[in-house]
Amino acid sequence: MWFKNLLVYRLTQDIPFDPAALELALKSKPARACASQEVTTYGFIAPFGKGEDAPLIHLSGEFLLLATRKEERILPGSVVRDAVKEKIEEIETEQSRKVYKKERDQIKDEIIQAFLPRAFIRRSSTFAAIAPKLGLILVNGASPKRAEDLLSTLREVMGSLPIRPLTVKVSPSATMTEWLKTQKAAEGFFVLDECELRDTHEDGGIVRCKRQDLTTEEIATHLGIGKVATQLSLAWQDKLSFVLDDKMIIKRLRFESLLEDQAAADGGEEALGQLDASFTLMMLTLKEFLPQLFSALGGEDQPQGI
Repeated sequence: MWFKNLLVYRLTQDIPFDPAALELALKSKPARACASQEVTTYGFIAPFGKGEDAPLIHLSGEFLLLATRKEERILPGSVVRDAVKEKIEEIETEQSRKVYKKERDQIKDEIIQAFLPRAFIRRSSTFAAIAPKLGLILVNGASPKRAEDLLSTLREVMGSLPIRPLTVKVSPSATMTEWLKTQKAAEGFFVLDECELRDTHEDGGIVRCKRQDLTTEEIATHLGIGKVATQLSLAWQDKLSFVLDDKMIIKRLRFESLLEDQAAADGGEEALGQLDASFTLMMLTLKEFLPQLFSALGGEDQPQGI
């Protein structure tokens, strides 16, 4: 269980995450299949294992892992539009009258209801780790919307979840730009070979570089005329690499093979053991990495009163 992307949220109050109580809360909203006339459903699933008896909370040391699943019926808009158009043309031809907006909307609703039971089903899962001692919730994803779906559902079953996206004192864009200009990142961090540079003007240009030496004069020229870094690929120690963007989203998180090999050795031969070992090692690594990242970005911004 290695996260591929990371959205970091700060708990603004101490919450006793009792695993047994949390397990009971999650069971009040389990994931389920869409009924014939439902467009979407959302609920909790077991992060590891299958079947009704699989726990919805996985506890490993001081860390908890949970997961949600969204199921939705996919009904292409073009299919609905074509069916509505065909039905309207049929009415207007047979009854020699014009179909107006109110009736068009009614026809559209009837067609959607008729098509829904035959629509394709799409399922997607989102994982999140809770680190109570760090006061953090880490969502495995790059979409704030998907993260908010998980967090709002967790808030619903718990009754309360005081949380906010973690922010830092210095703009990530300003820090990344400075690292490129000076060709030196904070201690323990190393600039790799990918970046995105944007002009600060509203209609300014965008430069995206991949597999490129970022210490060249070409990059310096773009920075010299006012472009700023909005994405930058970085490595931390010899343990992981990632792409950081100006909204504090960590993308394409990749743990080095030494960690993966260690987790494989620690996990034994059983699949559940492998998953537990990789999750534990990932969280212990992130426990060390994230405070250093926040410090490199000027320190965490703590709103007054928190």
